[in-house]
Amino acid sequence: MRVIDQGIAVKAKEGTDRSSCAFSSVAVLPGGRWLCGFRAAPLKGENAGQHTMITWSDDEGKTWCEPFAPWTPREIDGKPGLFRAAMLTTLGGTRVLSTIYWVDNSDPSLPFFNEETEGLLDSYLYFSFSEDNGETWSEPRLLDTTPYNVPTPTTGPTLVLANGEWALQFETNKHYYDTTPWQHASVLMFTCDEGRTFPESAVTASDPNRRFFWWDQRPGVLADGSLLDLFWTYDNVEAVYLNIQARASRDNGRTWSALWDTGVPGQPAMPVSLLDGRIAMVYMDRTGAPTVKLRVSTDGGRTWPDDTELTLFQPPTPTQTVSKGSMQDAWSEMGKFSTGLPCTALLPNGDLLVLFYSGPHKDLTDIRWVRVSR
Repeated sequence: MRVIDQGIAVKAKEGTDRSSCAFSSVAVLPGGRWLCGFRAAPLKGENAGQHTMITWSDDEGKTWCEPFAPWTPREIDGKPGLFRAAMLTTLGGTRVLSTIYWVDNSDPSLPFFNEETEGLLDSYLYFSFSEDNGETWSEPRLLDTTPYNVPTPTTGPTLVLANGEWALQFETNKHYYDTTPWQHASVLMFTCDEGRTFPESAVTASDPNRRFFWWDQRPGVLADGSLLDLFWTYDNVEAVYLNIQARASRDNGRTWSALWDTGVPGQPAMPVSLLDGRIAMVYMDRTGAPTVKLRVSTDGGRTWPDDTELTLFQPPTPTQTVSKGSMQDAWSEMGKFSTGLPCTALLPNGDLLVLFYSGPHKDLTDIRWVRVSR
């Protein structure tokens, strides 16, 4: 595979509420539009001023429309909040789903993560629909994620499964001032009625001993209808990141194989089935200078040979990885990243589209794109 084109989808505007552009999502629509959702903010690490925006390209990345914010912030239980992410799913034709992530902003001075308790600001999820390729959007509808009545930050777009159901994805955190131990889990919830109800759910990864945190799950629906889920994996005892871990499901996410070690270090994007039967995995490698890389697998994601590795983007940035001694150190490290969170989509001709954020420092980042040919 090789990089054949690249560019900037959203240019940061220093000193404005669009200085930090990050947390992107991409959907390739049937008509050819590249639709992008992202979070914009004055500063990466602060909640104040953050909002979710939409942009698109109708000419394969050559030009992008002026970003706009289609959703107005709202209150939940009397608490004002802001939208932090918009994860996009194409539903066929001109119809698109956005899974929107709401965060409590009743006290703008509070950091997102409470370092003393390891709690998170109240977080909820919404669905909003577009019937016209992302140009206008419905009023967001709050989702009921019971029995997971804790902060539920989304980890990626809602999936359309092989059986026609949708799978909402998120992680479980704990309330901001809760001093009990954090029981993290990666979760899928299933709906047959566009999110009005979620009668079933499945935990895709959780450690009852609270040693391993399978963060940022990245499930993808493969060409054969199975699911492959990839995890950015943190060992909270040794305070180190392990290789990307993976597991598979052949019954639409209800049950899962044992986890396996992919042998690849880093933070993955959603896996994508290529037209020739291989699977592509894009990931952030932070073992040295932060680098966006790609590998491919020919055995269902079990192995990702070294000789398939391709560098997609490497900014002129020194390593941003530090020695860690605690969960607090891990969160502090994340807050300083200036390149990261790649997302992926397959183009009609079989090329791979990758979006991610990158810039000279954490508070000045663009949304960039790379096109990879097979």
